[in-house]
Amino acid sequence: MKKQENQKKPFYKKWWVWVIALIIIIIVVAVNGNDVDKAGTTKKEDKPTTNETAKDTPNVKEEETKNEKSVKEESKAKDTAPSEYKSALKKAESYAKVMNLSKNAIYDQLTSENGEKFSTEAATYAMDNIKFDWKANALKKAESYSETMFMSKQAIYDQLVSEQGEKFTTEEAQYGIDNLKADFNKNALNKAKTYQETMDMSPEAIRDQLTSEYGEKFTQAEADYAINNLDK
Repeated sequence: MKKQENQKKPFYKKWWVWVIALIIIIIVVAVNGNDVDKAGTTKKEDKPTTNETAKDTPNVKEEETKNEKSVKEESKAKDTAPSEYKSALKKAESYAKVMNLSKNAIYDQLTSENGEKFSTEAATYAMDNIKFDWKANALKKAESYSETMFMSKQAIYDQLVSEQGEKFTTEEAQYGIDNLKADFNKNALNKAKTYQETMDMSPEAIRDQLTSEYGEKFTQAEADYAINNLDK
């Protein structure tokens, strides 16, 4: 029996089946290729370049060189200063070290007609170039007033900042007071004894003088201690 001519071809022999298969293969390959690129590609971290690192890192040697240069220039300026300027600076240092004066008091002493009589230019040069711990001087002055004149805390502070006194700044004077170790009860008693022995004042008059704003400026408690311990 003859095979029928119009017998159907097997499914896998049809041309359009192979076209579809080819398209599917292309799509699969493309998708897998993208996944591989994503998985295999590592994002590189941005690293600073050598120039950027050098820019951000302080150059220690350069800073040291600048400091040395500044010191040398300052030293050179002092060497070339007029003799009067150098003398004024030495005088200023002497007043600061020996007499524990404030910066303003030293300047006034340098320029005073009754003092050193330096020119304002020489005195200004001296004060611009003197290096000193003015707070330490304020403390030493406070200690001196307490130990030799038996002054109260408030009286010492007022003397330190007074234009007729030591002429320290309020900050310097406060440092002196805050770091002063003194027995103000004892100071009040010593003051009371002085009034009693040299001026023959009564205990109540002494008490008033000790607490007066125009007198010794001790606290009421300090004055009471002094009167209670006076010789009867």
